[in-house]
Amino acid sequence: MASAASPAEPKTSGLRKVVTASMAGTVAEWYEFFLYATAATIVFNVVMFPPSNDPYAGIISAFVTYAIGFIARPLGGIVFGHFGDKYGRKKLLQLAIILVGVTTFLMGCLPTFEQVGYLAPALLVILRFLQGFAVGGEWGGGVLLVAEHSPDRRRGFWASFPQAAVPIGNLLATIVLLVLSRTLTPEAFLSWGWRVSFWLSVVIVAIGYYVRTRVDDAPIFVQAREAAAADDTRYGVFEVLRRYPRGVLTAMGLRFAENIMYYLVVTFSITYLKVALGMDTAEILTLLVVAHIVHTIVIPIVGGLSDRIGRKPVYAIGAVFAIAWGFIAFPMFDTRDPFVIVLAICLGLVIHSFMYAPQPAIMAELFPTRMRYSGVSLGYQVTSIVAGSLAPIIATALLTSFGSPLPVAIYLGIAAIVTLVTVLTMRETRGTSLHELDRIDAARRAAAPAAGARV
Repeated sequence: MASAASPAEPKTSGLRKVVTASMAGTVAEWYEFFLYATAATIVFNVVMFPPSNDPYAGIISAFVTYAIGFIARPLGGIVFGHFGDKYGRKKLLQLAIILVGVTTFLMGCLPTFEQVGYLAPALLVILRFLQGFAVGGEWGGGVLLVAEHSPDRRRGFWASFPQAAVPIGNLLATIVLLVLSRTLTPEAFLSWGWRVSFWLSVVIVAIGYYVRTRVDDAPIFVQAREAAAADDTRYGVFEVLRRYPRGVLTAMGLRFAENIMYYLVVTFSITYLKVALGMDTAEILTLLVVAHIVHTIVIPIVGGLSDRIGRKPVYAIGAVFAIAWGFIAFPMFDTRDPFVIVLAICLGLVIHSFMYAPQPAIMAELFPTRMRYSGVSLGYQVTSIVAGSLAPIIATALLTSFGSPLPVAIYLGIAAIVTLVTVLTMRETRGTSLHELDRIDAARRAAAPAAGARV
């Protein structure tokens, strides 16, 4: 779909303001989400669960609570997507950032297993569920705020910036934990130091919330909302599944390997390096800081590349190299050479970027505006249940059972093949006009009007 029919492209200065607002909130929310991911490996497995002689037992328990957040994310995506399509992306994004900020702060206030027994992990699960629920609504709204403001020919580039905010959030979480772990004794860090990193989320959330108050929803959304109000148009998760099931399945297939790979690279690698190889926590976090910086820089570069050569070729490159990464990376880890290890992690995140950077543009180009928030959130977040949430658990279980990382590499390779098949069978979406998508959707509804009440 050529973009010639689209209105004049937005001014770059206004678009930069929208990008900044989206990134500010995304950094805040993913700082908190990934703070939990890192803490699950080095803190919660020790302080929130009963002691065990098996070094992997506490980690697996912590990863199970970690997975709760992923289970909650589709529910958050459905709820926020429904009301975001009805009332606007901005309002729901403001609610999401407040909710995730409150839950993360309360995590820093939790008692330990030694203090209250099994009530500690129970409270952790509740807060993790609420945190995941909020983050589930964040991604779709954040990327659409940018994608719907972006010109058709540059959507891949601009919409990739919210993706770059994710490793920035992870970077901040890693830096905070690194500083605390280096400046405090291990006893002090496990006693109270880790709590400071959770309490600092208040500052980051306040900044993100303020910046998001300075922008408005895209004109294309305002037009779609007015049209929906005029003709009682249906929207929401059931409508998107009925009208655009292929779009949802495509989004899920694209997400599958990308999500698994990311959590193997940034979460399971910590477990492997710390437990299997006995590396120091501070040294591992230092290596991850370097990798997150590289990831942040590469994402918009790859997003721009998808505008020039197409979404499919870029995504296919990522999927193909993802098949090989595990077989290359774990032998590099086993060298115990910090330079070789950080090179393996950076390689993994660069490969990941080829799948991650074009995602917002592709997913925005799969659905009309009236159900775009619901469609992208459903495809993106439901996949996280069987992909990212289980990846660290499956990988740790495979490592424990076989005593070798080879099955983990095979696991990632199979996932990457699934995503590669999805890429090869999808249509190219580069240059798609979102206005044209809406016109086609309206024509289809006029030809076959939907029966029943609004979803």
